[in-house]
Amino acid sequence: MSLNIIVLAKQVPDTRNVGKDAMKEDGTINRAALPAIFNPEDLNALEQALRIKDENPGSKVTLLTMGLPRASEIIREAIFRGADAGIVLTDRCLGGADTLATSYSLAQAVKKFGNYDIILGGRQAIDGDTAQVGPQIAEKLGIPQVTYAEEILGIKDGKVTVRRRLEHGVETVVSPLPCVVTVNGSAAECRPRNARRLMKYKYAVSPSEKAKLSEDDQAFVDARPYLNIEEWSAAYVEADPEQIGLAGSPTKVKAIENVVFTAKESRCLENNDEQIEELIKELITNHTIG
Repeated sequence: MSLNIIVLAKQVPDTRNVGKDAMKEDGTINRAALPAIFNPEDLNALEQALRIKDENPGSKVTLLTMGLPRASEIIREAIFRGADAGIVLTDRCLGGADTLATSYSLAQAVKKFGNYDIILGGRQAIDGDTAQVGPQIAEKLGIPQVTYAEEILGIKDGKVTVRRRLEHGVETVVSPLPCVVTVNGSAAECRPRNARRLMKYKYAVSPSEKAKLSEDDQAFVDARPYLNIEEWSAAYVEADPEQIGLAGSPTKVKAIENVVFTAKESRCLENNDEQIEELIKELITNHTIG
């Protein structure tokens, strides 16, 4: 049984390197000023998609991401690990989108994609931590959703069996296809890059990237269709301008404040239990701990 699998992924700012220029004045993230990485839980989702592909010969995994043209970087990363193709949904008018506008735009892209059997994505992105986009896409597409997935146990007879990791244990559920499945970080880590795929696809580029190449390099890519990463615009997916980007985002940032933690005082303790006990009592008394 061959399946068409869509993996939703996001290129996110590396939260280990957030500086003073991380936010713009309008309250949106200044993505151009921050190092970007593959959202961690989306890698967990990619691994589940690749396992489905392994178990169902002839299946195809397509990565779908929305962002700046440079988001093609995670498309290449996914292809190196086993994905078959990728689409970057990119357009200036998509900028500044909250979860509602983002889920609408991605749902429009999925509709444009057409024939799909299952959509997988990470539970949430580390730059927003909302866990809303996946479920909202399912609602907009009118299909079932399974959240907090830890493992896809199998697909048979048009149904997928999923093990979910919940706060107080696990449960196994069955959902009809097509459906949206969001995957936890507790799921299996994504497999590493495949050396042969890396050599084959290292020159894969999007139209925005290809335009910056020399004529000879462009001809090299044109002669190898598998090296072309698709870019879709808002108009191409027939998105309503009033429902995308800032215009379609009811969530607004009221104010931004940079908080810098500084030490007010320091204290040196000798290596004895009595001073440590006194310090702990003092911290409990002033409610610093406890």
